[in-house]
Amino acid sequence: MVRSRSAPSIRWRYLNPAYYLKRPKQLALLFIVFVFVSFFVYDRHTILREHEEELSTLKEELERLQIELGELKQGDGVSVRKVSMSTKRLDVSKKDDVAIDPVEAERREKVKDAMIHAWSSYEKYAWGHDELQPQSKNGVDSFGGLGATLVDSLDTLYIMGLDEEFQRAKEWVTNSLDFNKNYDASVFETTIRVVGGLLSAYDLSGENVFLEKAKDIADRLLPAWDTPSGIPYNIINLAHGNAHNPGWTGGDSILADSGTEQLEFIALSQRTGNPKYQQKVENVILELNKTFPADGLLPIYLNPHRGTTSHSTITFGAMGDSFYEYLLKVWIQGNKTAEVKHYREMWETSMKGLLSLVRKTAPSSFTYISEKIGNSLIDKMDELACFAPGMIALGSSGYGPAESAKFLNLAEELAWTCYNFYQSTPTKLAGENYFFHSGQDMTVGTSWNILRPETVESLFYLWRLTGNKTYQEWGWNIFQAFEKNSRVEGGYVGLKDVNTGVKDNMMQSFFLAETLKYLYLLFSPPSVISLDEWVFNTEAHPLKIVPRLAPGQQKPNFRVRARKEGRFGGV
Repeated sequence: MVRSRSAPSIRWRYLNPAYYLKRPKQLALLFIVFVFVSFFVYDRHTILREHEEELSTLKEELERLQIELGELKQGDGVSVRKVSMSTKRLDVSKKDDVAIDPVEAERREKVKDAMIHAWSSYEKYAWGHDELQPQSKNGVDSFGGLGATLVDSLDTLYIMGLDEEFQRAKEWVTNSLDFNKNYDASVFETTIRVVGGLLSAYDLSGENVFLEKAKDIADRLLPAWDTPSGIPYNIINLAHGNAHNPGWTGGDSILADSGTEQLEFIALSQRTGNPKYQQKVENVILELNKTFPADGLLPIYLNPHRGTTSHSTITFGAMGDSFYEYLLKVWIQGNKTAEVKHYREMWETSMKGLLSLVRKTAPSSFTYISEKIGNSLIDKMDELACFAPGMIALGSSGYGPAESAKFLNLAEELAWTCYNFYQSTPTKLAGENYFFHSGQDMTVGTSWNILRPETVESLFYLWRLTGNKTYQEWGWNIFQAFEKNSRVEGGYVGLKDVNTGVKDNMMQSFFLAETLKYLYLLFSPPSVISLDEWVFNTEAHPLKIVPRLAPGQQKPNFRVRARKEGRFGGV
């Protein structure tokens, strides 16, 4: 008699390994089930852990925002918030997931080597002084002893990844930079070089010492705006606060000197939470907008008492240039919102006026921007006006398709002219200004070259905005001309005459701040100081674009969070 198996014994057999060894299909199925369950459990635990980490981070952020909400400051219709800036460097050799162009990489390194030579020469022979005289190997204080070259170079050092040099410069700023000087300083030059340089260093590094120093010098400049019209005097004593205008202007203020502080002072208000800086500089634009002409072109002299213009030259060159530049860039800095719409409207009006100054040469049809006195046009263009192609290209995207194409084409034509300012001389370096005569195209007027950046600035913008590598080639040719004619043992010098190549004895601070920075970025990926995230002041100091508050609007402070990966600009 055969005994039948009980139900429990049948169930338990499935737990016996020998059962599966005799049945390979069941063994495979069991293995698959085991793997699936293991992955499911692991994935759930991972999701739970990441969720807990995110909740913890959000909780910390909420607590910080609640604390900082009390710091919000508001006054006189201008609402600002304190912005804490902290960014990491992005390695240009690893950005954008694109193959490295070996030619660009090599050229970028050559520009970096030039910066190292210029900086090490300054550090060796002129440390702490405003500028270096490379031939005689000594320093001079052209700006009252504010360490202009050092402060102007901070962001260039940082972007290029010259960390040790940046740290030594930071230590000097911390321990030695003193603004309490009995010196009559240019409000314009001090703002664009010193305030702009310090703010840019702060935005890039997050080091608070730069913001504190920027506040110190800006507070010393503020009394310059205490005029009946709000249009500032252009000279102020840094120790005593006495402000006045240069004697040679007949008591008038200069257009560019009075309308080129907006980016820096608005940024300072955003980062400190104090609206006083923004109020002073924006009042200037509001005053000028009351009587803004139909063609948007202002003479270079302004009466600070009446707020009116004086009969003088209209130009996109010296003493006029950066006023128009800042109308566009404050609109960009303000995220192109309704609060800054009037800046864009004023700029577009000025561009209509610029078109009335555009002429062409014969026989080569070089496009140039003439100057104007009264109703008379002067066939002259400064190299300083070669910032205009970059500005026009940058602003072209704000138009509709047809107008955008028209202005971008104009920018490219003007850039070709500016490049030929360089190519038309024996040294391949541009003179200070050019005259245009029928049948002669262009001739050099003032024939010195002081290492100016405006043409390479425009080449940088055009390359970024069009992707046309021709602009990189032009920039490289200009860089090689600087290397051939301006590099000396003790740094870089300008030329007294671009026709003979006779050298001067000055390394301008803007050569390190602007010329070399724009050349370096010309050969770097577009993500390095992205034009979507940064706006350059007129001294090439990048300022981080942050949200702008409308009058009366209240929002908590925020922090620009540092990314975990990468370094910014190190190669």
